Amino acid sequence: MASFSFGTGNAAKLLRIPLYAAGRIGTVVVPRGRRWVFGCGAGVGDGALALQRLAAHAGHDTVWLTSSDRERADAEALGIRAIPKRGLRGWWATARAGVLVVTHGLGDVNRYGSSGGFVVQLWHGIPLKRIGLDSPATTQVPRVPGARLLRTLVAVLYRAAAQRIRVMPAASHRSRGRLESAFGLGSDRVLVTGEPRVDVLSAGDPEERRRMASALLSGAVGALPDGARTILYAPTWRDGAADPAVPTAEEWVRIIRVLDDGDAVLLVRSHPLGQGAYAPPLPSGRVRMLGADVLPDVTPALPAVDVLVTDYSSLAYDVGLLAMPVLYLAPDAEDYARTRGFYGRYDEVSGPDPARSWRELLDQLSRLLGDDREFSARSERSAALSARMHAFRDGGNTQRVYQAIRARGVPAPKGAA
Repeated sequence: MASFSFGTGNAAKLLRIPLYAAGRIGTVVVPRGRRWVFGCGAGVGDGALALQRLAAHAGHDTVWLTSSDRERADAEALGIRAIPKRGLRGWWATARAGVLVVTHGLGDVNRYGSSGGFVVQLWHGIPLKRIGLDSPATTQVPRVPGARLLRTLVAVLYRAAAQRIRVMPAASHRSRGRLESAFGLGSDRVLVTGEPRVDVLSAGDPEERRRMASALLSGAVGALPDGARTILYAPTWRDGAADPAVPTAEEWVRIIRVLDDGDAVLLVRSHPLGQGAYAPPLPSGRVRMLGADVLPDVTPALPAVDVLVTDYSSLAYDVGLLAMPVLYLAPDAEDYARTRGFYGRYDEVSGPDPARSWRELLDQLSRLLGDDREFSARSERSAALSARMHAFRDGGNTQRVYQAIRARGVPAPKGAA
């Protein structure tokens, strides 16, 4: 079973309306200070970590708000002070903070203490599938009497929460338009600065990036065979529904055969909110699980990946910064376009040949691994897509976001000149 759906999540939010009201009253009387609090729905990482490192280096008082023992340990291992986001301590830390940095939603910090704060919403990927106010999935509620009214109420609450956002980075003007529409924000808040989360793909020496990424992967999935090419499979979330691309036992046999023939390893990263039933029926060193439980933030590991396979993940835009070839496996593309929707047409991203089945995908993968010209052509297509969606590739996105925050009245660190 999938672990989460918008319907169940929105039902829980509606039941918590009294807590939101009480929290808002509390934030009216509690003065905010200079501290910056950070949270990320995917763990200690993503753009929130990049901005935290810069803010801390600049002298700001920073705290990471955690939702699990794993997150607390990860934060402390990086030398970041951590506080549980739930309960009175988390509310107090959020209500007293001057700046609140999130990547998914206000629930990344303490959701009841965010009113009146300077919210920086970094988001967690360039939208390909429709999100926020642009997607009917966002306002889903259980099928109960009065569901239409409840959907309207959820939309009103979502829009009101989005209006708290003061700074939201966009990768490009094309991405900016999508974010403005999805969150109901103006161009004064959605800024083309580039996204902090992808600085790690552009900054520094390419060989050093790959070396560090390889060490990260080995630590997460174990040592990989010498010389083997690495394929990352990253299906996206189906809004609580089952993933139609989970391989059958017969398909697993063929997958492993193609990996053996091409001397490759498949890293499976099913979405943390999705079904994730991707383990082969028999163990194979050619297939490794790379879930969020072993590697919360996959972006720093991308320089060690040779090929991406996905359906609708924003990773398709990001790996072009590395000129990484991408193959698309989308057996439900038409249905997904109808129920969730895309920004633009799917084939503008996938090209004319997205695979509809593992058989088609494996045929493409075999050609890619065995033909240097095919590999180069797919790499060039990926780089061209990324060039349309990323305005910056200089490793300076985090610095531009920080400057935008400071330009909007956020004070310098205490004691700074």
